[in-house]
Amino acid sequence: MKAICFHIDHGRAREVPLEAALQSGPDLAWIHLNGIDDETRTWLHETAALDDYVVDALTATETRPRCEAFGDGAFVNLRGRAKEELDGSDILASVRLWGTRGRVFSVVRNPLVAVGMVKAEVAAGHVHDPGDLFTAFAAAITADLDPDVADLGDQLDTCEERLDSTQIFELRRTVSRTRITAISYRRFLAPQRTALEKLAALPGDWLADDDRLHISAAADRAARMAEELESIRERAALIHETLSDLRAEQIDRRALVISIVAMVFLPLTFITGLYGMNVKGLPYAEEPWAFDAIFGGCAAIAAGVVIYFVRRHWFSR
Repeated sequence: MKAICFHIDHGRAREVPLEAALQSGPDLAWIHLNGIDDETRTWLHETAALDDYVVDALTATETRPRCEAFGDGAFVNLRGRAKEELDGSDILASVRLWGTRGRVFSVVRNPLVAVGMVKAEVAAGHVHDPGDLFTAFAAAITADLDPDVADLGDQLDTCEERLDSTQIFELRRTVSRTRITAISYRRFLAPQRTALEKLAALPGDWLADDDRLHISAAADRAARMAEELESIRERAALIHETLSDLRAEQIDRRALVISIVAMVFLPLTFITGLYGMNVKGLPYAEEPWAFDAIFGGCAAIAAGVVIYFVRRHWFSR
């Protein structure tokens, strides 16, 4: 079982082995567990002596952002960007936090980018209590996701600038991929905002006033990102419709060209087919000038059809 453990006294952080993580004395003990398996569940049950409902929440298979008050502590589940790309519809990994006075447990199934950012905050002496640690996680996750959300908007800006391009299929793939990512992000960021707002409003003196303000700021940032993602989703849908219209117009123009070519050769095919029959009695079949006359007539008919379409402005449609 992989674990990261810190003892924090008056802002000073000291990394300790898992065996010493639960010793009394420090102002705050942070135990971070990587991976969810039977060994993790057994350690949380037997060694950490956590209640069953807390262990179940920390090790649940399916999770969504939420916040619940349990006794004298709080459980919070947040979603953030994973270090490695995840398969399936859940493109954001979860971190499950259980905090009480003087102690915080965090569990992840897949490594999060935000964990490294929180470790840096702890090592820098910016974390003194559970409220600071919860705040660090909320701020790190939103700060890490913000550039990704901005990149999605930039991708759509680029697609809008290239709407007159002939690379319609490439643009449609980019727009579809951006829209799917925005929908997946928003699916977690909307409830994450609610979870952070609930955390900021929880009763108890283990959350200081400044912690509540910082958590509320992270909730507002999550709300702003959720609104931006909704805007990206709507823009992507409109761009996709525009690309579909452009593709339909492109197909119509090509079909028009094919139709014009067919109309030019249709009477010529009839004439050549008629005089190509191997039967007796065709007019002027024995005359030496017959081939030249038929060829000239076909050329005149083709020119007449083309002039007709030009005057009707079919070629400019």
